Amino acid sequence: MDRRSILKHAGVAGVLAAGAAPAVRAQAAVRWRLASSFPKSLDTIFGSAQVMAETVKKLSGGKFEISTHAGGELMPPFAVVDSLQNGSLEMAQTAPYYFTGKDSIFAFGCAVPFGLTARQMDAWMEHGNGRKLMDAFYANYNMRSFSSGNTGTQMGGWYRKEIKSVADLKGLKMRMGGGLFGEAMAKLGVVPQNMPAGDVYSALEKGTLDATEFVGPYDDEKLGFNKVAPYYYYPGWWEGGAELEFFVNTKAFDALSAENKEILVAATKVAARDMTAKYDAVNPTALKRLVAAKTKLMPFPKDVMDAGFKASMEVFAEHEAKSAEFKKIHQDMRAFQRDQILWSRFSEYRYDSYLTTVKL
Repeated sequence: MDRRSILKHAGVAGVLAAGAAPAVRAQAAVRWRLASSFPKSLDTIFGSAQVMAETVKKLSGGKFEISTHAGGELMPPFAVVDSLQNGSLEMAQTAPYYFTGKDSIFAFGCAVPFGLTARQMDAWMEHGNGRKLMDAFYANYNMRSFSSGNTGTQMGGWYRKEIKSVADLKGLKMRMGGGLFGEAMAKLGVVPQNMPAGDVYSALEKGTLDATEFVGPYDDEKLGFNKVAPYYYYPGWWEGGAELEFFVNTKAFDALSAENKEILVAATKVAARDMTAKYDAVNPTALKRLVAAKTKLMPFPKDVMDAGFKASMEVFAEHEAKSAEFKKIHQDMRAFQRDQILWSRFSEYRYDSYLTTVKL
């Protein structure tokens, strides 16, 4: 009879008589805190943290609980990695590319210009070398990673003026999430600004920002960007599939029982799938509402896309020349991406392209 059967049929007295008390103590209540980099209003992203915590509690019968805290409640949104590294926090939810100021390699844990789509990122992380390579890097910060979900291909952002050519980007003050995208855009004359999502609206309204990118229609609508920047461009070539991550302090994870480790891993998978599915479900109707509210939906001109690609490849080459680890991860991702694009030519791309030409 296994331990859970003993507990079920014998009760506490029987457990003690059977000498199973050590196993009971091993399952003592665990209480963790999770700090997110995102506000509660983003029920897609922050909602993933809540789904994960609820699943952990249910699967553990209440013995393992994780309290979730929105950005700014426990600490500033961009302080979570430092807190994990020094051991003052057990878990965080964030976008890894927020921390490229520490090391440009962080970008590969989230999104890089002309990088992987959501499905490709999931495949690389979980069945390619992605998770292994990134966790080896994250070990330098006393943490390991699990997916929190993926936004899918993002929009190209909100602009106070029309972008007709690359020349219109020069001097543009634009909020962007971070990562290598900022370096590529700087080559095109953009002045990158990194700030939490909650501060962007007022900056656009006051004119201290000229443009912002965040995620997509559902989240952007909630943040009200259409009210202060009428031009909405697509696609977000810097985020073909942005992955959000759960970061876990290595010592805290290692201290969990084997059962609680499995519970946590399972809960992150539930949350990650839920986030991506929710984005796909809610973005279409949100986009319709934005267009109905007079949002000017526009594609980036081809010369802007071409210039962005050229600038991005220059950025990758510069970082590869400085870091062997960066080069190893980047080249691994690109090799995986090439195979994914080849497969997509005969599956998703051909199928989707046809469906855009017929009436359903």
